[in-house]
Amino acid sequence: MQNNKGLKLVDVLTAVVISIVFGIVYKLWGPFYYFVKPFGLHIDQLVYGMWFIAATVAYLIIRKPGVALLAETAAASGEFIMGSEWGLEVLIYGFVQGLFAELVFAAFRYKRFDVFVVSLAAAASTIGSLIMDFYKGYIEELAVWNLALFIGARFIGAIVIAGIFARSLVKALEATGVTQMVRPASKEDYDALER
Repeated sequence: MQNNKGLKLVDVLTAVVISIVFGIVYKLWGPFYYFVKPFGLHIDQLVYGMWFIAATVAYLIIRKPGVALLAETAAASGEFIMGSEWGLEVLIYGFVQGLFAELVFAAFRYKRFDVFVVSLAAAASTIGSLIMDFYKGYIEELAVWNLALFIGARFIGAIVIAGIFARSLVKALEATGVTQMVRPASKEDYDALER
């Protein structure tokens, strides 16, 4: 089991490195988001979940309280510094999305790292982003069927990208041994080797 006694310097630095990588991804994702937007049927919302992935990946690697909020906020900051087309508002979105993901991990007392919990965190980030969208005042103008399609597509994309894909990505990193630098092998890991 992971030690939950707060973030150490190595945890913060690891979260920042993860955030820098995803900050770059977020910045590059903007043009892709706008590329798929003209195809209609809210296909752009199916790829929106990429903007939630820093929180889930960082949490899966570091597995400590506060890391999802830190990583998502830092990734949004990186995106902003690189010239986000959304300006300062990207920082608020990052904070809210990270906070909502963090609340899910806290609800499970930071003891679950499976795809279900990570997908719930992605869905929670979606809720946070939708609250921000409603606050901005542009999506409630959509017809009910169109709003349902918009929201449904964003939830699906978030679960696939920031939930399932994030868990698969971290499992691939674990297989290489990279995560052992941050998260040493646990008793369960050693027990699994003996099976």
